[in-house]
Amino acid sequence: MRSIEDFMKKYELSFDGVTLIAGVSGGPDSMALLHALHRTVPASATLIAAHVDHMFRGEESERDMQFVQDYCEAEGIQCEAVQIDVLTFAAENNLNKQAAARECRYSFFQELMKKHRAEYMVLAHHGDDQVETMLMKMAKGTVGIGLAGIQPKRRFDSGWLLRPFLRLTKDDLLAYCKENRIPFRTDPSNSEDDYTRNRFRHHVLPFLKKESEDVHKRFQAVSEFLTEDELYLQALTKDKMNTVITSKSSSGVEISIDRLLALPMPLQRRGVHLILNYLYENVPSAFSAHHIQVFLDWISQDGPSGSLDFPNGLKVAKSYHTCLFTFQRLQCENISYHYEISGADEEELMLPNGSSLHVSGPGSTRELQGNDVFATSPKQVQFPLYVRTRQNGDRVKLKGMNGSKKVKDIFIDEKVPLSKRDSWPIVTDAVGNIIWLPGLKKTIFEELDVTNNDRIVLQYRQHEKCRGLAKNETGY
Repeated sequence: MRSIEDFMKKYELSFDGVTLIAGVSGGPDSMALLHALHRTVPASATLIAAHVDHMFRGEESERDMQFVQDYCEAEGIQCEAVQIDVLTFAAENNLNKQAAARECRYSFFQELMKKHRAEYMVLAHHGDDQVETMLMKMAKGTVGIGLAGIQPKRRFDSGWLLRPFLRLTKDDLLAYCKENRIPFRTDPSNSEDDYTRNRFRHHVLPFLKKESEDVHKRFQAVSEFLTEDELYLQALTKDKMNTVITSKSSSGVEISIDRLLALPMPLQRRGVHLILNYLYENVPSAFSAHHIQVFLDWISQDGPSGSLDFPNGLKVAKSYHTCLFTFQRLQCENISYHYEISGADEEELMLPNGSSLHVSGPGSTRELQGNDVFATSPKQVQFPLYVRTRQNGDRVKLKGMNGSKKVKDIFIDEKVPLSKRDSWPIVTDAVGNIIWLPGLKKTIFEELDVTNNDRIVLQYRQHEKCRGLAKNETGY
């Protein structure tokens, strides 16, 4: 078929010495594909037909499988076939029939790619499928590359997935089957309106074809333009998002809200979509442009904190100038502890949130720079000291301030995220005076006399684990 040769030339492909796997259902589209490939590929190539019986129609679908196997045997084509109980898989994974069938089918294709070390997986999607797909995506509010519909060539497992028929129609393939006397099977469910695609196929596509006979070519051209534009914008977005993302791990991504909102709106939308693609193994079908716009409107509003629930358990937590996307509870949430520091010897106290306090022995002459280091002595406070989490009504006497201030207000002033407040270390003396808020504020109980032999120094080391993310992993 000329279409396959044109496709190979357009995408600079060669089938010499490669292994190709063709998805074959037994219908006219896939049988035309198998026939055309069998006539096109050189003798040095290996062609394998792959068939999945989804077991939707009992003996009838089993006969489809036998039909493909018999055809391949007669034509000398290697065939790999499998029966999968898709309905059980769908029930176990809370998927609809079509989504479950696709997942099972593509999983089988990936297994075959590995087994045969194949370079190409070839499918028979055609121009009518493309029109239907793009219309369904548009109706659902899909954004980004998804709006471009079916891609003619994309990475798949360790090779490539090819769809050489996107510039042909269903009628073209039926005519090819008739001309070459290619047998095929018909799935009666394709004539029903139970599925969204069938409704577009039966009611919308005929109207469009009356308006424009070559509508499939118009849609394919739009798809290719959209893909080119989208790939450019995605590359630009990835570059910009490296400055927006403050930390990321397999379970979460933290961003700077101000930096995201400083980007042009098209890059903001794509930036959020990149985060979703990174976190979700497969972005849920329930996700749409509406969700992304709701998120962008939400983080643009005043208010220091809040949260959103996204599909499949993704949590989005806003705290002042940062926003965290995560599937896990933050590691710092609801951790309560109470430890004693004798001050008699040097020690390292590890805290449950991953941070630590290093205590030097008496007589330390270390200089005190910043709020991560604090010194005191029995002259200033009563020993032993304690490190604990906050309690209702906590107040502290700060240096240079008359009276006391609520710890809660200090957390707010210092923009400490809500997720970190309940686990933030507070150092007290034996009678309950709060003498230091590590990393935040020093108090009137600080010992500045470096000649005092009873002076001890505490150093606070905040671990990035407390963020729930690894700080050294940035960018995409």
